[in-house]
Amino acid sequence: MSRPEDTLLADVHYDDVEARKYTTSSRIQNIQASMTRRALELLDLKTPSLILDVGCGSGLSGEILSDIPPEEGGPHVWIGMDISPSMLDVALQRDVEGDLFLADIGQGVPFRAGTFDAAISISAIQWLCNAESSETSPQQRLARFFGGLYQSLKRGGRAVCQFYPKNDVQKQMITSAAVKAGFGAGMLEDDPDTKNVKVYLVLTAGQSAVANTRSGDITGVVENMEGVDVVDNRRTGKSSGKGEIKKGSKQWIIKKKEQMERKGKVVKSTSKYTGRKRRIAF
Repeated sequence: MSRPEDTLLADVHYDDVEARKYTTSSRIQNIQASMTRRALELLDLKTPSLILDVGCGSGLSGEILSDIPPEEGGPHVWIGMDISPSMLDVALQRDVEGDLFLADIGQGVPFRAGTFDAAISISAIQWLCNAESSETSPQQRLARFFGGLYQSLKRGGRAVCQFYPKNDVQKQMITSAAVKAGFGAGMLEDDPDTKNVKVYLVLTAGQSAVANTRSGDITGVVENMEGVDVVDNRRTGKSSGKGEIKKGSKQWIIKKKEQMERKGKVVKSTSKYTGRKRRIAF
């Protein structure tokens, strides 16, 4: 089965014709609504929240967010970002309630730190696994996206990304990029071992500001679910001081460079002179 993301960029594939065809398909509408409700279940929001809809398309998911009744924690306010002008044009014609933003998520998430309570993404992030040019790589695009998403969420904020990985390598690449950005991550599969399998990457951005326990942590929501694999590389507790890297040392500099690279920034290559103290010239 062919995958459009293997051959075309999202903004090229979703032209005026494809955008309208996608939006008016009753099958797509039902699938999108079902996956959005599943994502909201995993977010477990108790009160009306400001949500970022990543790859919002024509606003099918956003309509669900706007229609959540008060007894279920809604309605939610949302901002959608998408790379396809045609998709956003259809959303405007449909008069969706959310604000719309034209942007390439592979270049980052351009919002102030701590803007959003939560984020969802339905059938979008697999598009990041294909480089748009020889000057970029999937790893760089994923690093910029997850780094920006992490910064845009409030601490303790949650994100659920439903996506269709091409294979296990792609699934691992996406999960690793999220963890490197600082997220705690849980992977959930609905309808596993079928052609209709749906993969959900469930993320939490740091500790909840409400409590130091895992009660406010999305990993606490998914860890007891059947078929869930939790990957959480965040530190717990205070450092003992043993094994700490001295600021300004070669190891410290290399670690900082790796952090910059994960954010998609260009850094100088490491050499034998990295971290070496210079002699004072008289």
